Amino acid sequence: MRYATDVPSTARTYRAPAGASAPRLTGLRGVTAAADPAVVTETQRYDTDDLRLAAAGIRLELTTAPDHAQWRLALPGEDDVIRLPAAVPDVEGADPHEPPAELDELVRGVRRDRALRPVARVRTVRTTTQLLAPDGPRAALDRDDVSVATLGESTTVDTWTEFALHPPARGAALTTELERRLGDVGAVAAVPAADGRVDQLLAPARPRRVRRGKKGTAGRVLVDYLATQADALAAQDIRVRRDEPDAVHQMRVASRRLRSALQAYRPLLDRERTDPLVDELRDLGRTLAPARDAEVLRERISAGIDGLDPALVLGPVQAQVTRHFARVEAEARAAVLAELDGDRYARLRIALDDLLADPPLSSRAAEPAEKELPKVAARTARRLEKAVTRMESDESDETIHRVRKDAKRMRYAIELARPVAPKKQVKQFRKGLKGLQTALGEHQDSVVSRDALRELGAQAHAGGDNGFTFGVLHGHDRAMAALVEARLPGLWDVAWKKKARRWLR
Repeated sequence: MRYATDVPSTARTYRAPAGASAPRLTGLRGVTAAADPAVVTETQRYDTDDLRLAAAGIRLELTTAPDHAQWRLALPGEDDVIRLPAAVPDVEGADPHEPPAELDELVRGVRRDRALRPVARVRTVRTTTQLLAPDGPRAALDRDDVSVATLGESTTVDTWTEFALHPPARGAALTTELERRLGDVGAVAAVPAADGRVDQLLAPARPRRVRRGKKGTAGRVLVDYLATQADALAAQDIRVRRDEPDAVHQMRVASRRLRSALQAYRPLLDRERTDPLVDELRDLGRTLAPARDAEVLRERISAGIDGLDPALVLGPVQAQVTRHFARVEAEARAAVLAELDGDRYARLRIALDDLLADPPLSSRAAEPAEKELPKVAARTARRLEKAVTRMESDESDETIHRVRKDAKRMRYAIELARPVAPKKQVKQFRKGLKGLQTALGEHQDSVVSRDALRELGAQAHAGGDNGFTFGVLHGHDRAMAALVEARLPGLWDVAWKKKARRWLR
């Protein structure tokens, strides 16, 4: 984010004490000085009372200058700044000091139930002096009187003077002389400081309070993992609102990892506090699922049509797929955004913050991580083994899907315990599970795809078109599912080698 005191990268900047006088610009050979009128610019930083945006590394600002007013939003981990013009009251009937709905939507998951208001202000009074030669401008010097202040019950104010020298393309002697005269008034080379100073003044919001526990304990490793996934959930919240590729999937993964960790490591936690959170994370995942499934199905079915012999493609099937999933994906996205804007999701995010600030750890969480985590993870392994045993006598789609979900929970349990588990054994175990999980994922994709293909075929018939092609794809998916089912026993034997899971006690 760049403030009014920022200058182009070609300029050289200097800082001096507040009220420093401008350097003497008379007597320079071949040039005359011409001062422009002073220009006042104000930039207000917006945040909640408890500085939730600052804690998340987000900057939302309104800059007001004589010729324009502009909102700017900088998101963590991104170089691009989102810019929107401020509303014009007389023309639009809107409050120019009210954050635009487009920007508020992106930060709503962070601010949650708190309103946005100005929390800091940067005021810059700039005087620019042009150094003119007979053939045109040679150089320019900006003098900025900068004032930074926090706004609220308590106020901190800091002031200083900055200079920005725009040197000539040619004429090193003139640049050297100007730098010498800047030194005479106490100016030293420095970067523009307003942005960093505002961050410092709002620093009490950083970082989010997390009580991690004693180093080396099972509780410490668990809380570290939960904090990482909570951060991932928050980051994907913004990406989902911006409709970025794969954002819904990644948000769903973060919520699933949180839920799996709370379930797999229940013996380390107070279930009275964590079980309601598990339920909320499960419901969030169910809301996200249709949007992700629609995206995957569209790509899968479209690719399936492209891969068919053209003689088997009857009618405008690709157009039908496009129309169908455009509606499905739009409805699913609307449902996701409604959930993220709702009170329930806000309460979930608050509950996650509370969980990390005061983790409900049991006495077992105080045990050494290398001893306790494998022991607890073994419970999830036994759960997976029982699910596979049931599958051996019941190969229904529902039973196979249950194995897939338990295998995924096992994968996340391993992921959490990995820092303290034997590397070689864990690597071998994960590799075997990955092969099993991939096959189970292919099977589940075929189940969901067949349901969609039946619906598309029925739609084609009802519309007077030919549903033959969707029937062909349905048959392909059913055959693929049968092949996967035949491979599962062998994949399980590879994944469940005793040597690979010896670390689970």
